[in-house]
Amino acid sequence: MRTQRDIAHEIISNNSIVSTKEMTTAGIHKETIRRLIQSGDIISITRGLYSSPQYIPGEHYSLIIAQKIVKKGVVCLQSALSFHNIGTQNPSEVWMAIPRGSRLPKTDEIPVSIMTFSGAPYSEGIETHKIENNDIMIYSIPKTIADCFKFRNKIGLDVAVEALKDTILNKRSSINELIHYAEVCRVANIMRPYMESVT
Repeated sequence: MRTQRDIAHEIISNNSIVSTKEMTTAGIHKETIRRLIQSGDIISITRGLYSSPQYIPGEHYSLIIAQKIVKKGVVCLQSALSFHNIGTQNPSEVWMAIPRGSRLPKTDEIPVSIMTFSGAPYSEGIETHKIENNDIMIYSIPKTIADCFKFRNKIGLDVAVEALKDTILNKRSSINELIHYAEVCRVANIMRPYMESVT
């Protein structure tokens, strides 16, 4: 018969980072988690998140942490550009979109910039990427480009234009997809001249 300790080891070995909720859902009591931390079987990497002592953080460690903390969060803007290798962005914080009206999560553990999207601008263009066996929600390339133009006053028009040029010149998205998401985000008139100058 498998013990709670056995189950905890199995979960940790199959996932780089696990949350308290994931542990308790699997039938592991919080007291057992506390004992496993004390014994060194698992380590607490931040409040409510755990990993194996042998775990070595990878390139997208911050995205995993952010997704675990911001449950409905979707990686967006500069963080999505960086993930997709578009442009030259290397953000010092994780940019995430949440549905408008959602309670703002506490993100003291890592630097996170929270954006609130509503309706189609939130729900459309979401891709799920498997990173270290964790499902991470990230906006697609054409949706991210449209978002960058929509929030150009926050991240800089130069960032949006650079990303658009990179995407078109390297054929990372079709023109039709870019137009579709430009319309979803209501920035078609703003993006059109820049798209025409590249194509």
